[in-house]
Amino acid sequence: MNVGEVAALAGVTVRTLHHYDRIGLLRPSGRTSAGYRRYAPADLDRLHQVLLYRELGFPLEEVAALLDDPSADPAEHLRRQHRLLRDRLERTQAMVAAVEKEMEARDMGIDLTPEERFEVFGEHDPERYEAEVRERWGETDAYAESKRRTAAYAKEDWLRIKAEGEDLEARFAAALADGAPADSERAMDLAEEHRQHIGRNFYDCPPEMHAGLGRMYVEDERFTAHYERIAPGLARYVGTAVEANAARQG
Repeated sequence: MNVGEVAALAGVTVRTLHHYDRIGLLRPSGRTSAGYRRYAPADLDRLHQVLLYRELGFPLEEVAALLDDPSADPAEHLRRQHRLLRDRLERTQAMVAAVEKEMEARDMGIDLTPEERFEVFGEHDPERYEAEVRERWGETDAYAESKRRTAAYAKEDWLRIKAEGEDLEARFAAALADGAPADSERAMDLAEEHRQHIGRNFYDCPPEMHAGLGRMYVEDERFTAHYERIAPGLARYVGTAVEANAARQG
């Protein structure tokens, strides 16, 4: 093959091949009578190795030393390149995961540092569920409104919202412990506070939408586990209170 054909096949420039020839990294096996370079299959094999090592970041001098090492056979080069590529793949995958997590956080409007997110949310960082939330409710007005509002929230806003939510949960648990029925005025008033809390901080939450959330607290094991950690039976208690309040509002 001539130099132009090799350049087109390998995706490099003719100038690059000329440079490799000048420094002795890749000298063509033959020349035409007019002095034009002619590359044999063995030359193409060496070019393939050169380009792999270059892609892995090796300087040309080191590439030449590796390829001209008499103790290294072609299989050894492949094993080394495979190992290096696997290492790079793992690093790249870790970087992709980190970027995706940051993209999800920004999509949610949670523009906090990792330390701030941990301080606010602990191990229950909502960005873990953003893909699911977007899939289930991404086309709704409530989702768009929540993203619009939370985009402006700073750490102090999230801490306030968290404190308000924890206070409500504690008062729900106290009502349960006191034996107040889930459809009592006390429990329904707490449910109404919960609905107003959502409406004030995230999106307009009419009673029928709130009732759907109440059912989810019982049907989705992740929400159930959250409330059960506060008090046994609290998930069903809150869910029932929310549905009872929705019926009262209707």
